[in-house]
Formats: sequence, structure tokens, C-alpha cells
Amino acid sequence: MNNQNKWIRKPVVAGMFYDEQPDILRSEIERYLRNVPHTQHVGKLYGLIVPHAGYVYSGQTAAYSYRLLQKQLCDRIVVIGPSHREYFNNASVYPGCAFRTPLGDYGIDEQLRTRLLEQSVLIQCSEMGHRSEHSIEVQVPFLQIVQPNVQFLPITLGNQSMELCVDLASALVRLCKNADVIFVASSDLSHYHPQRRAVEIDTNLLERLKQFEPEEWFIDFEAGSLEACGGGAIGVVMKVAKALGATRCEVLHYSTSGDVSGDYSGVVGYVAAAFLGD
Repeated sequence: MNNQNKWIRKPVVAGMFYDEQPDILRSEIERYLRNVPHTQHVGKLYGLIVPHAGYVYSGQTAAYSYRLLQKQLCDRIVVIGPSHREYFNNASVYPGCAFRTPLGDYGIDEQLRTRLLEQSVLIQCSEMGHRSEHSIEVQVPFLQIVQPNVQFLPITLGNQSMELCVDLASALVRLCKNADVIFVASSDLSHYHPQRRAVEIDTNLLERLKQFEPEEWFIDFEAGSLEACGGGAIGVVMKVAKALGATRCEVLHYSTSGDVSGDYSGVVGYVAAAFLGD
């Protein structure tokens, strides 16, 4: 085993985005999951969209996606998120063996990582986009609760160009077409608009999700007509899910930060959604 396989990515937003005390964190996540109504969703699950704000704001919405994932059998999970603090021109796969949270270590699928890196020069093994990034980290405690016995692959997008996203999606389709893999896109929606305007902007985006057209999604996102910090990640998961057999996107829950804070002057939008097949 070489040195990179010994690296464990330490938490950087524990105590800020989510509780750093294990018992409190577990109890909080389990409460969010219990609060999700028991609704029957028909079909095979291929992918999810999950927000990545602090749990107090987006944790309940995230739980709608993770409650669905909790019911699934899968071999591995691929989580794709944007890089908020570092800009680079490729997709970055974390080079270590696990992500650490207050709940323990969640293992990285090193075999899938090795195979993915062989697919494209635009996919690299690096700490870039992972060192101080929260978009993937905040997903891990939920994953540790709902799918404790699988490994995952964390991928951040240094930019969210159509070229990079389509390249990554194509590579993932080639590798995962005969495996039970769930793909998770980490993204918030509109940022800091008044509540009424935010809902208008986000409603347009939710309608585009339901149309389930990846190519049109990428065109609109690059044109700036869709407001989502992880819009590229959403496009990747949408494209992969459709290629592997998904036939529709279902919006599970929508909220804004104002629903929690009571301050509607400048809110952030959150969505939980699922890509399902017949």
C-alpha cells in the first residue's frame, strides 16, 4: 500500500455545518429521517440531488433523498459536488482511503477510483477541491447512517463546463453500466434573492429537472438561466442516470433557508430529487 492510500480526509466543517458530537449528530440525522413521510416511490433508484448547506437549514430537505437511499441495495455510491474555494480545470477524485467525520471513517472505493482515472485526462487524483470543501463532506454523515456498509467515491468539479461534465458522465457510464451504483449530486439552488424571487427562479429549475433532458440542462446551465452552485454535478448525475436506465426525475422536497430562519430578505434554495427508472 502506498502513502496515498493511507490518507484520511479529516473533517473541516464539523461543528459548523453539522454537530461535532457523535451522539448528537446521529440523533439529529435520525430525527430528520423520521420526519420524512412514508411515501411509495415506484422504480429503481439511479441518482439523487441533495443540498449541502448547514444541517439546520437544509438537513431536513436532504433527508428526503437519503430516506429513499436508505431503502436501496447498492454496491457503491458516487458523490459529485462543486468546488467552492478552489478553481481548476478538471474533476478531482480524492486520493486517500476514507473521509472522517464524528461518526467514524467512511471508506473510499479505491478500485473504482483507479479504473475511473484510466478513462480520461480530465479526471485526476488530487486533494484539489477537497481540502477545505464542504459540498461532499456534509453528505458523508448521512451516508454513514443510511448506507453504513458500502464504500463511496468523492469527486469535485474544478469547473462545471459542459465539456468536463459530459466527459466525466461518459466515463462513469462506461464503468458502472453493469453495477448497482447510486449517484449523488451535491447542490444548493438560488442564492440570496428575496423569498418570492427565489421561489420563481427555483421553480423554473425544478421544471427543467422534471423534463429530464441532460443536454438541454447543460446548455441552460452554461447560459446562466439555471441557478445552482452544483449545476454541473446535477447535470452529470442526470446524464449518467438516463444512460443507465432512469426514465424520470421526481422532486421529493423543496425549501429555502428562510423557512428555518424566518428571514426572507435573502434566502438560499434547497431541493431533494431522485432519478428513477421503471
